[in-house]
Amino acid sequence: MKFLTWLYFPNQWKRVTGEGETMAWLLLFLLFHGCSCLVFSHPTLQFLPGFTGPLPFQLETGYVGVDENEIVQLFYYFIKSERNFREDPLMLWLTGGPGCSAISSLAFEIGPLSFKAVEYNGSLPTLLLNPYSWTKVASIIFVDSPVGTGFSYSKTPPASPPSDFGQVDSINQFLKKWLIIHPEFLLNPLYIGGSSYSGIPLPALVQQISNENEQGIKPLRNLQGYVLGSPMTDLTSFRKFRFLFAHGMGLISDEIYEAWKSNCEGGNPSNKECTRAVEAYEMCTSELYENYILAPSCDFASPKPQQSFSERRSLTSHYFHDSQLSVPTLGCPTYGYLLADYWANDYSVRQALHIHEGSIEKWRRCNKNMPYIRDIQNSIPYHANLSVKGYRSLIYNGDHDLTMPFLGTQAWIRSLNYSIVDDWRPWMLSGQVAGYTRTYSNKMTFATIKGGGHTTMFRPEESSVMFKRWISGEPL
Repeated sequence: MKFLTWLYFPNQWKRVTGEGETMAWLLLFLLFHGCSCLVFSHPTLQFLPGFTGPLPFQLETGYVGVDENEIVQLFYYFIKSERNFREDPLMLWLTGGPGCSAISSLAFEIGPLSFKAVEYNGSLPTLLLNPYSWTKVASIIFVDSPVGTGFSYSKTPPASPPSDFGQVDSINQFLKKWLIIHPEFLLNPLYIGGSSYSGIPLPALVQQISNENEQGIKPLRNLQGYVLGSPMTDLTSFRKFRFLFAHGMGLISDEIYEAWKSNCEGGNPSNKECTRAVEAYEMCTSELYENYILAPSCDFASPKPQQSFSERRSLTSHYFHDSQLSVPTLGCPTYGYLLADYWANDYSVRQALHIHEGSIEKWRRCNKNMPYIRDIQNSIPYHANLSVKGYRSLIYNGDHDLTMPFLGTQAWIRSLNYSIVDDWRPWMLSGQVAGYTRTYSNKMTFATIKGGGHTTMFRPEESSVMFKRWISGEPL
């Protein structure tokens, strides 16, 4: 295993690489000769259980303590850009949930690995390369956040449950410490990315980083913008866009829609007429896979009949379904989640990833039982503030996502009231329409992915091309 070590002498960093034994002798030499330099070492994983041969990209894993006594340990996966990591952008990626592991993003969305979709037979699941990884053009840090997610843990019981603002603070600390350990990336253009529920804490995080840069708090970060996929923005109004989407897609009748519009929207949702409209909506949509309505519906991904509308149609009701609840069958869009569960709980995998022994008993893709305080009700004001500061942003939605319909995203973007500089048009891939896009004067680009769902896993090539063009400053 090769190690990369940075030594900090007065006013300069020096980088040294070597095999494990060589680095051990170097560190001992520095210790016994009274070197006062700061030493940071982070191993690069050359092999992963389940993947045949050496990894064709540079992967690093580790922990960063984010509070004063480093009681909270946030686990991360870092993958260097496969193009030119010295110059390509650096992106910190937050997975939604809240409480869903970074493996969700790394292996099912934008990372360089995926699970081979074959029926589980008791052996370790097989990992394959994802040819559409966003790490082709950017270095990405995938972090398990908040604490209690994935392999992140607390050495002692936390004093209070994690929260939106708590995530903002801990991820901000994480990034500052990570960059101190990896000073070679301080000058790379920095973007913050995420999907789904990350649309709530992420804009506040970007604003916090921007404010600290303006205040001169070090390390200064070369913040350039942010990326959000199918983002949650307003906890109080997103459900109405599901009715609008369902009506527009022909999932509910005109009569159901009009009954809902007359009795639920803006009125008293507890009246009998509203209740009937909601029940009719549920009857028409309950057999759909909400994250991607074109995919087959599986019991594994469906809510239980006795759940209420608020539970069944909440953002988390489908996002949290994984192998801890029931066993999916091959062919379900979420079957890979079962494979991830077996893979991440394998002892050899944990050794390879350098997981602290005894820190996490059982890994879960999404920790649905984690207590969490939603103390940011609406993230739109943060988008407005960031727009004034001139940061670039890419906001995208799959156009077949009922969980977080593109109609809601369009609505809050319009509410920012910025003029259009590139009006609604198709964007193309291989001579075919891949989606539609519009760009605003606040440097915000909105895009749909034709035939896409709640995450990029349903249209990986289109999503990859979209990101590559945008991050490179090209029009979609």
